[in-house]
Formats: sequence, structure tokens, C-alpha cells
Amino acid sequence: MFRCLSTLILVVIPLAASAAAPKPVAAALAEPPLITPSPSQWDPTRTLKSRRGVISDIEGDVNSVLSGLGSDIPSYVASGVPNFFQNFPTGDNVRSSLGLEDSQIAALPTQVLNVPGYGNWTDRGWNLRFHGNVFKQPNISESKLDDLANGFLIGTSVQSLPPSQASQARNLTAEIYVLQQSDQNVTFNIKPAPTAGASGEQGGGGAITPPGGSQQIKFPTPTTSEGDFDGFVQINDSGLIPGNSTHDIQRMNVYTQGDINGNATAYLVPPTGLTVISDIDDILRVTKIYEPKEGLLNSFARPFTPWMNMPDIYANWSRSIPNFHFHYLTTTPEQVTRNYMDFIYKTYPGGSFDTRPLNFSDVSATLSIRKFLLQKIFMTFPQRKFILVADTSNSDVMRDYPEMVTDFPGQVQCIFLRNTSATDDGDKFPYDTSGFKGLNTSTYMFFHVPDDLSHLDISNGNCLNTTIGQNVTYGEQGLPFGINLGGGKPNAATGLSVSFWTASATVLALVFWGFSSATL
Repeated sequence: MFRCLSTLILVVIPLAASAAAPKPVAAALAEPPLITPSPSQWDPTRTLKSRRGVISDIEGDVNSVLSGLGSDIPSYVASGVPNFFQNFPTGDNVRSSLGLEDSQIAALPTQVLNVPGYGNWTDRGWNLRFHGNVFKQPNISESKLDDLANGFLIGTSVQSLPPSQASQARNLTAEIYVLQQSDQNVTFNIKPAPTAGASGEQGGGGAITPPGGSQQIKFPTPTTSEGDFDGFVQINDSGLIPGNSTHDIQRMNVYTQGDINGNATAYLVPPTGLTVISDIDDILRVTKIYEPKEGLLNSFARPFTPWMNMPDIYANWSRSIPNFHFHYLTTTPEQVTRNYMDFIYKTYPGGSFDTRPLNFSDVSATLSIRKFLLQKIFMTFPQRKFILVADTSNSDVMRDYPEMVTDFPGQVQCIFLRNTSATDDGDKFPYDTSGFKGLNTSTYMFFHVPDDLSHLDISNGNCLNTTIGQNVTYGEQGLPFGINLGGGKPNAATGLSVSFWTASATVLALVFWGFSSATL
């Protein structure tokens, strides 16, 4: 026991000695050309697949403290990406697990997941982004679905769930066990959309119905090896309002030829204006991804539930801010995002979507996809300003959002982050605020409840509710027992921060407590 304690002290002291508390430094807060159609294939660097641990007990808390003191917290621990959203089976794995023959697969109908896209105006006219996945869904018996679904659940089974939840778990599992179809050509029919979304406004908010624009579009390239398609296509402007003569966002229905389920709504967004890019889990809906058992049930079985009165906040933005573009970005894999899109369109203003494509499959790639998608929309609309909304349980958010401020000067209007660890005892994930050091403190806010966002004039850059204390320090936050690194005052005798001694004492206490408990 004492050897363990001495080892910990030797590890902790040199690491913390270099962790001087930074002081906030306020920084004062080229327009790239309009983009041309982008490549439709992504080719990210492949990485080894990782397993994610979960900080759920005292032992995990000790590891959290040690990691926070010495280095970046491991991505599989603090990523905000649930383990059940990793390593979904694809291709041959699905075929072998279900025992499918070639003849059975050939007889299945081809289906298309059509993700709501956005379009931009260039000197050549409107370009519209089409993206999604082509797949076949095998016929799986209920008993087999139950077996497969049980592999995703913790401490329960499909058979133990209420009938409606059991049914949803089976449906979601069936969406996971699909066969992606490569080298497929996709054709779309687009028409003016009378409505989409649920903001309380006529048409669902966020856009208008254009006077025309009906046409057929053949996507120019076949699907990738994962069945994905993604790219901008120039469309016929006839019947559409030119983007250089309107501030209105135009709403179009996009129908996939040959699949009645492959429909979506797309948004033609003018060059200037305001766009909100919003995460979904634990900011728009109750997920609790930081509590694996609850996160699984909330994602696989239970009906999606809005987080408090957040729909009212978004509805108010839609009503009060002219031509406000809503874009929903989730790093949830695309196979399981139908429920997300259905929930958003029934609960929030209509808007475009981004999800995680299949070639971003492991934890490391997953942690890069948000930045990739953020860069894509920022580059597509270099003259628009953006409101970024998410929560602190995602390490990629905490890294990527402040980076967008420096990477795209003048384009980030506000950053709003729900502090989940301050409002939910179940969130034991530390989060790192060091990326915000040097940013203008009036451009971002950590908040607790949706009403904290009320009465902010975000269209004019009023991002800070002065009644909500910030007290932001720059380092690891939300460590066990309320420890926050990076903001302690130096000890006069040693020069080490007070937070170091607090963290060290806590680590020793935790280890002693865990050792004592194990020997009882």
C-alpha cells in the first residue's frame, strides 16, 4: 500500500509542477472564394480501433485525475462518444453473423438513407449538397434481433423492456445490421417543400417555399466502398430565387428515385446571414452518454425526449431572427440517425444535417469528423456567421469549437456550451477549457439550463448572460471532488498551484479508500 502511495506521489509531483495556472488573456477578435463542387469521397487516415473505458467508479476517478495531471485524457475515455456508437458491423461481418447467401442478398431491395443537405450560391448558380448511404436491409427474425440487440444493452435485455421500447430496440438494431452497397448510382427528384420542422411557425420555420425549381438530378459519382455518397451538384436555377438577390432560405424536398423511404428536405442558403450549428445529444435531447447504461436505453429503447425547454429557445430564435439557418451536426453514425432526424423535425425548427459517415468508424476517426464537417460548412459559407451550440461532455467539441474562432476569423458569432458536469451528477467526464484561452470572453458562455440563453441578442453578437457566473479557468475541469486544473493560485513556498496539492491529496485519499474497501 505504501509503495503504491509513494509511486503515485512520484508520478504526480513532477507532472503538476509544470502545470502552472494560466491567466486569461483577452484577444481581439480575407474571405476565401466561394467553393466549387466538393469531392464526393472521403479518405481519412486509418487508425487502430480502440475500446472505450468509462469513468464510473472510484478507480476510474483515480485514473481520471492522473491522466488530467499528466497528459491529455485518453480519447476513448473522454471523447463523449459512447462505446455503443463504435465498431458497428458492416459488409462481410453482417453477412457472416446473419448467415446470408448471395442469392438472399440479391433478392433484397436497395434502400437509401438520404440526409437533409444544404446548398450554396456561387457565381455559377445554386449548388446543392447530396449525402447519405445506399444499403440493403436483411430480413432478420425477431428472436435473432433480440439476441443482437441484447449485445448493446447493459444490465437488461430486450425481453425485459416494455413492448414499445423492445420494438424500438429491435428496429434500431435492424438499422445497424445492414449491407452497404458500393458502386451504386443514385438519382433524385427535387421539388419545392411546403413544410419541414416544428418551430410553431407556418412551414416549420427556418425557410420559405420557393416558387419553383422541380427537377431531376443524377448524382455524378457512384457510391464508395462503404455505400456512401457526398458531394455538391449544380442544379437548375429555374423557378428558384437567385442567392444574390434574396436573404431567404429556400426549402426543397429531395426524393430518392426507387425508394419511398429515401426522402429528405434540403435548404438553399444565401451567402450572408446567421447559421446555428447544433449538437443533439445532451443539448437538444436527454441522452446521458456519460452514463453508459442510461445512454444505451435512451438511444436504443426509450422515446427521444427534449432536454428541458430547449425547443422553446430554438423556436424563439426561429421566430425572432430573420432567415436563421439551422444546421444539426451529430457524430452519431449514419446508420442510426433516422430517429435523430425524425425527432428533430418533430421537435425543433427544420434544418440541414450532418452525421458520421461509415469511413469514420473508430474512436480516433470519430474525434476528427466533427472538425471535418465544421470546416466543410464554414468553407461553403465564408460570409456567413455561426452560432455553435453543444455541451462539455464531448472532448472534440471542447477542442474544435474554439479552434474555429482562430481558423475562421470573424465567422464565429457565439459559442454556447451546456456545462453537463455542473448540472448532472452522473457526468464524471472531465473537460478541457484550455482551447478557450486567449479568446474574447464575451463570445462564449458556459450555461446550465436553457433559460440561460433567453433574452440574448445573438444576431448582434450579444453572447453573454451576465447573470450566469463564468469563472472559467483554462485546463482540465470537472475532475473528482470538484477539482479544476489550470486556475489555482501559486503556493508562495513552492510555486506549485493550490490545485496541485488538492489533486494530490484527493488521489491519495481515493487510492487509500479503494484499497481499504477492497480489503474489507
